[in-house]
Amino acid sequence: MSAVFPLSRRLVAEALGTLLLVATVVGSGIMADKLTDDTALALLGNTLATGAMLVVLITILGPISGAHFNPVVSMVFALRRELSGSSLPAYIAAQIVGGIAGTVLAHGMFALPLLQASETVRTGGAQWLAEVTATFGLVFVILSGIRFRADAVAWLVGLYITAAYWFTASTSFANPAVAIARSLTNTFSGIRPIDLPGFVVAEISGALLALMLAGWLLIDARNPETLTKTETAP
Repeated sequence: MSAVFPLSRRLVAEALGTLLLVATVVGSGIMADKLTDDTALALLGNTLATGAMLVVLITILGPISGAHFNPVVSMVFALRRELSGSSLPAYIAAQIVGGIAGTVLAHGMFALPLLQASETVRTGGAQWLAEVTATFGLVFVILSGIRFRADAVAWLVGLYITAAYWFTASTSFANPAVAIARSLTNTFSGIRPIDLPGFVVAEISGALLALMLAGWLLIDARNPETLTKTETAP
């Protein structure tokens, strides 16, 4: 993340990015549901739009704010001391406000009530495990991408979410701000507000697991030939 941009501009970038991400998730879900009765085809349309938008948003806004668009991603960067602790609450607030605005925008474009309470049930151990898995993968992809191919992170994240829509039972929310925003739409992509706490806890857990594994696995490599006998002893 660039240190050139002041916090106010970074927050606008985070809010705008999360707004456009949620508008894409909710809006493409509504459009897909209108165009087909085939749930798999509707999910495919929802998936492709979301993955594509992530590539765009991370590419254009990443240099400004880091393109987190996700409270658990910001939490991880704060724990890595790559985002100041004082900036973390502001990042999270911007992401949540932006996400809710994205739902409102999507509803407005399709002439729906601007805010709704979702009735889509998404709860239970399998759904929570899916969210742990989805968020673990997302955070691990980000950290690994930054470590080895920083220029490819936008594509890595977009492709990962595209895949995770299909291999996780929850369709890979992997983002508390997005989950909150999706609780306010009673459309294809919704989640009941009462189901939010389980998803948020699972997402935080997955992010922390990824941070711990990445902290060990991605440590700087050293040439074994330069290690001392003490370092190489079992």
